[in-house]
Amino acid sequence: MEFKVRDYRAEEEAHSLTRVSVSSHPLCSSSSSSSSLSLTQDLVSVEFFDPLRGLSTEILEPVEDIAVAQKHASSQSTSHLSTKEWASFNKLLMQRFPVPKMISVSALSSKTIKGKKAIGELSTNMQSDDLNDSEKSAERGFKTVSQQEYIKRLHELKDEIKRSWHADDRVTSLKLSIKVASLLMDTCVAQFYPTLFVLATDIMDMLGDMVWERIKEKAEFADDGTKICNLSDDFEANSICLEAKETCNNWFRKIASIHELLPRIYLELAIFQCWRFLRNDIMDNLMRTVMMIRGIADPLASAYCRFFLIHCAQKLPRHDAAHLVACISDQKIILKKIVSTKQTKYGNFLGDLKLLISLMEPTIEYTMRCIFKDPNQVADMIVRLEVGKSPSELHGKVPWISIILHYLLKELPTEVVCSNALEFLNLIDCSSDFSFDQCLNYKMLGLKVSEGIDQLNTVDAVIDEVIQAATKRKILNEYLKILDAYMDVILHYNMDQSLKSILSEIFERLGNEVVTEDELASLQSIVVKLVTHFDDMKYVFDLIYFVDILDVMHGSSRSIVSMHILTNATRNDRIDDPTTVKLLFDVAQSLHDNVDFSNTRQDDNQHAERLVARFIDKVDHGIELDRHLTFLVECRGAFSSMNGLKEILVHSSNLLATKALKEKKNNLNFVKSCITFSEVTIPCIPSFARQLILYLETAEISLFGGLISHADGLLDSAVCCLQSFYMVDGLRKSSEDVDGIVSLTRKLCSFLLLVPGNLEQGAMYIPKSILSLLDSQSLITPKLRIIVLCSLLSLSATFAQTELPYHAIHEEVIGNDRLYLGDAMYSQELRSLSGVILHNMVDTIPQESSQVTRGKLALEACNCITTFVKVNDEISSVCSKLMETAVSCLGGDDKYLQSTINFVNKQSPTSVGGE
Repeated sequence: MEFKVRDYRAEEEAHSLTRVSVSSHPLCSSSSSSSSLSLTQDLVSVEFFDPLRGLSTEILEPVEDIAVAQKHASSQSTSHLSTKEWASFNKLLMQRFPVPKMISVSALSSKTIKGKKAIGELSTNMQSDDLNDSEKSAERGFKTVSQQEYIKRLHELKDEIKRSWHADDRVTSLKLSIKVASLLMDTCVAQFYPTLFVLATDIMDMLGDMVWERIKEKAEFADDGTKICNLSDDFEANSICLEAKETCNNWFRKIASIHELLPRIYLELAIFQCWRFLRNDIMDNLMRTVMMIRGIADPLASAYCRFFLIHCAQKLPRHDAAHLVACISDQKIILKKIVSTKQTKYGNFLGDLKLLISLMEPTIEYTMRCIFKDPNQVADMIVRLEVGKSPSELHGKVPWISIILHYLLKELPTEVVCSNALEFLNLIDCSSDFSFDQCLNYKMLGLKVSEGIDQLNTVDAVIDEVIQAATKRKILNEYLKILDAYMDVILHYNMDQSLKSILSEIFERLGNEVVTEDELASLQSIVVKLVTHFDDMKYVFDLIYFVDILDVMHGSSRSIVSMHILTNATRNDRIDDPTTVKLLFDVAQSLHDNVDFSNTRQDDNQHAERLVARFIDKVDHGIELDRHLTFLVECRGAFSSMNGLKEILVHSSNLLATKALKEKKNNLNFVKSCITFSEVTIPCIPSFARQLILYLETAEISLFGGLISHADGLLDSAVCCLQSFYMVDGLRKSSEDVDGIVSLTRKLCSFLLLVPGNLEQGAMYIPKSILSLLDSQSLITPKLRIIVLCSLLSLSATFAQTELPYHAIHEEVIGNDRLYLGDAMYSQELRSLSGVILHNMVDTIPQESSQVTRGKLALEACNCITTFVKVNDEISSVCSKLMETAVSCLGGDDKYLQSTINFVNKQSPTSVGGE
C-alpha cells in the first residue's frame, strides 16, 4: 500500500476563493445595488428586508390595529364595569375565603337546603374537629350541612327556576327565587357567605334577565307575534305599550308583597333595570333602595346587599355616583360602630369582629373601584366623600376608618396621592382602628408615590414622617414593610443620610430579635432594591451595615438576594477590586451552600450555577496570575457540588496558562501548575464527553508550552475517557451520545498530527488504541465505525507525507515529519496500520442492515481510499468489490455512484465497476 503525495500549500491556493474588499456591509441596500453580481438582474425585483434592522410594515400594521382596538375597548369600559369584570371579581371572591367542609346554618336555611331530609345529620367520615364544631353549632340551635350539599342544592334550585320559567310557571320561579334570596339572611355561615352570595346573585341575575326579556318581548311584539317596534338601547318609557307596562308593574307589586326585607330588596334589585319600562328617571328608586338597605341590621348582610345594588346599577345606561357615595357613607357608619364596640358580637354575627370586617372588605374594595372608575369625576368624588375641597386641598387631620382609607388610597389617581402625600400620611396616622393594619396603609401610600415618583412633592418631609412612623413600630416586620414601600423614593432622590439611618436601625433591630420568614421577605425586598439600584456593587458593599445585614439573612431569601447581587455584579466587563472579589466570593459560596442540588428544580440550580460561573469568568487579577490560579483553586473547593462549574474552572486555568505563554517570560512552572490544576479537576466532571474535550484542550496548551510529556499523559487520559464512555455498567447510550463521541474521536485524530510520536510505545500507539477500542465495541453502528475508520486512514496518510499540514507553535515540539524523516520502521508501521484499517472497512460495510445506507457506506469508503492511497491492482480490486456492493444496493443510476466511479477511474489506470 502506497500513499499519495500531497502538497498542502498548493492545494490551499488552488481551492481558495478570491477575496474582494468591500466599502459597506453586504446587507445594506446601497451595497446590494452596486454589487457586481448579475444574477439579480434576471430575478423579479423584491425589496430586501433585513430582520436585524427593523420591523416590516406587515408586522407594524396589525400592531397598530390592535392598539386602536384596545383604545376603543378602553373608552367603552369607562362607562360601566363589564360583565366579565364582575365574573372575575366574584371568582376571586370565592377563592379568597377558604370554606370548611361542614357549615353551620340556621334552621330556616337548613329546611331550604335539606328539604325533607333529616336535619343535622352528620357524615360518618367527618374529621374530629368538624365533629366538635358541629356539636357546638347544634348546642347553639344551628344545623350543620356539608359544603358540597349546600352548593349542589343551589345549583338544583337554579335549574328548577329555569325549568319552571320555560314551563310558563312564573309563580314557582318567583317563589324559588325568594327562597334563594332568603338564604342571604343567614350570616352564621361566616366564611361561606361570600361563596353563597356569588351563587345566589347568579340566580338573581338569571331571573332578572328572564324578566327583562319577557317584558321587552311584550313591548316589541303583539300577542299574535306581530312586530310592534324595535327598542333601542336608550329607549324612553313613553315608547312602551300599555300591556308591557302592566306586566312590569305586576312584577314589582309581587316583589313588594314579600314579607322579609332582605329578599324583597334582592328581588327588586334583580329586576331593577325593568324600571326603565315605567320611568325615564329611576335614580330616585335607586336611592330609595339604598335607604331601604339601612333597615338591614346585620352588617355582613347589609354590606353584600349594597354590593349587589352597585352591581345592578352598573347595568343602567345612565347613572350618577350618588348611590355609591351613599353606600360608602353607610358602610363608614357601620364600621365606626363595629370598631368602637367592646363586645365580641355585633348584630347576628357571632364570630371574631376582625373576621367580620375581612368578610366585608371585598364590598368596600368594589365600591371604591366604582367610585373612581371615571377619571373625569375624581375631583367631584373627593369633595362628595369629604376627603377635601379639591384634589389639591385635602383634609389631612380627619380620622377615617382604616379599611376604607386603604381602598381610597388604592383607587385614587397616582398624581392626586403624590401631590398630597403629606396629608395622606397624616390621615393614616389619625386612622388607627383595628379594621385594617395601619402599616399596610403606609405601604399602600408608599407604592402609590413610587408609581409617580417624579410627581412627589415635599420629598424630605414625607420621608422624615415615614421614618418616624416606622420607628414607632415595635414589631420588626411592620417596621420593614413600611420602609420597604418607600425605599424606591429614598434611592431615587439619593437620600444618603436617610438610607444610613434606616440601615443602622435595621441592623440594631436584627441583633435583638429572631428573624421570622415574613420579616425575611420584607428584608429581602429592601436589599434587592438596594442592589438593583446601584451599578457598582463596590458602592453597595461600602454602605454602612449592608454586609452585616446580609449575614443575618438565610434560606431562600438569602439565595434570592445572592442571585441579584451576582447578576448586578457581573453586568460589568470585569471585577478587579480585591475587596469586592472577596465579598462576592462569600455571596457565591452562600448561594452554593443554600441550593439543594438533589431536588428536582433543575432550573433554579442551573440559574445559580450560571451566575457563579459568570462571576468567576468576570474576576480579573490582572498581571497577578498566581493569585488568579489560587482563586480558581478556592473556587473548586467552595463550589464542589456544581459539576458544570468545574468545566469553567478548567477553561479558566487553561486561559491563564495561555496568558502566561503569550508573555514569553520564564513562566513554565506556572504553566505546569495550571495544567496540573486541570488534570486534577477534569476527572471530577461526570460527563466523559466533556472530559474528553477538556483533555484535548489542556493537551493543546501543554504542546504550546513545549510540555510533551504532559500532553502524552493527557492524551492517554483522553483515550481512557473513550473506554469509560463505552464500558460504564448499566448505562444505555443514546444515538446522540454516540454521534458526539465519534465526532470527538475524529477531533482527537486531527489533534494527533501536532503530537510527536512516542519513542517508547511507538509512533502510532494512540491510533492503534482507538482502532482496538473501535473493534471491541458493538454499540457503534457500522455507519459510525466507517466514519472513524476513514478518519484514521486520513491520519495515517497525512503522517506519511514529507511535510505535515500544520505544526505545534512551540519550537521544541518537533512534528513526526521531521522526527521520523526517512525512518523505514515508521513507514512500515503506517502501512501496516493502514492495511488493518482497510481490512476493517471492507468487513464493516456488510454489517449494515439498511440496504441504502450500506450502498452509501461502500461509496464513502471507496472515495476515502482512492483519495489518500495510490490505486494499484490491490486497491483497484477492493474498490471494485465496494462498487459492486453499491450497485446492488443503490442501482446503477444513482448519481453518487456515478460520480464516485468517475473519480475512481481518474485515479486508476484501469476502469472499475458499474459500466
